[in-house]
Amino acid sequence: MLSLTLEIDPTNDLGKFRLPAAVSARLQSLLDRQDLGVGLNSEERAEAEGLSDLADLLTLLRLRAERKSL
Repeated sequence: MLSLTLEIDPTNDLGKFRLPAAVSARLQSLLDRQDLGVGLNSEERAEAEGLSDLADLLTLLRLRAERKSL
């Protein structure tokens, strides 16, 4: 199992735990298409799942950093 340890400065690094605007827009575009009933091909579905997982991870990191800075 792979383990990763990150050291962050919550006062300076919190803003970094977000998807870049263009990546977020791409994810939103894929999710919007899916919501409209437009089928995603297998590559697009994998891309959406990967981006969604990444967004979830970044959110978790941001929330943990915020909690530690309290």
